[in-house]
Amino acid sequence: MGSGRVCRGGTSSRTSSSSSSHPSAPNQPPTETASTSITDTVNGSHHFRISGFSLLKGMGIGKYTASDTFTVGGYDWAIYFYPDGKSLEDGAAYVSLFIALASEGTDVRALFELTLLDQSGNEQHKVHSHFGRTLESGPYTLKYRGSMW
Repeated sequence: MGSGRVCRGGTSSRTSSSSSSHPSAPNQPPTETASTSITDTVNGSHHFRISGFSLLKGMGIGKYTASDTFTVGGYDWAIYFYPDGKSLEDGAAYVSLFIALASEGTDVRALFELTLLDQSGNEQHKVHSHFGRTLESGPYTLKYRGSMW
């Protein structure tokens, strides 16, 4: 079973502003303006259950099974599981797990964590997490539809 959690931040902004008209006469008070930028962070999770995992092993390097698409933060996502690895470098002894942007979008920023849960339900194995990134490095940016991490 695979699980993914996506936290999207930095892409939903709205700005509000107010201003008074430019004074036309010298006795009018000076123009005052103000604006606010609000960036929202959206949290979500998706559980991708793989029944019959042992039957998937041996289907070949680069072959995958994918979750249904799910929506978090206004974007569609999917989880891709490669039971024999995604590439020759991975080797068939390893599995590969990716989260991918499934909707149109450019520069979608996301923090995410991918976790595998064994069939007994007793152990979890963190595959990758972008929640532990330093503040300076920020969220991972997926550039286009089909971008995977």
